[in-house]
Amino acid sequence: MARRKSVNFIRDVGVDPRFGSEIIQKFINIVMWRGKKNAARRIVYEAMDVIAKKVGNDEKAYEVFEKALERVTPQIEVKPRRVGGGVFQVPAEVTPHRGRGLAYRWLINAAKVRPDKTMGLRLGNELLEAFEGRGNAIKKRTDVHKMAESNRAFSHFAW
Repeated sequence: MARRKSVNFIRDVGVDPRFGSEIIQKFINIVMWRGKKNAARRIVYEAMDVIAKKVGNDEKAYEVFEKALERVTPQIEVKPRRVGGGVFQVPAEVTPHRGRGLAYRWLINAAKVRPDKTMGLRLGNELLEAFEGRGNAIKKRTDVHKMAESNRAFSHFAW
């Protein structure tokens, strides 16, 4: 039996002032640390400026952001299941909401370990690399997909 209640309500986060996008507002909220929303907004907008400088204008930068997020979003993951005396890694499909959440986290964590000077530069460069199909966030996604593929034999334990 499930230990948690399923969440039927997803809170409305509004839209960000610059792009009018709910996706970027959610990303700002996830970048935010210790309630410092203006600092998080500054980081995300600096990242978007880095992208805009490389691709042309803000509209194209937003498209690059969406495409990078789409490329990092996983389709399948593994979940531990206890069967008998052992714990098996069972592949399971990822809901779109959870997939986006994982993608946001992977992008931010991949940006944190980059050697660039500011977090805005790191995040912008990580988003550009994700758009091109490389970078640490993309590597994390492929690792998760490989793990699910290698544990496909245990998929009959999913219930």
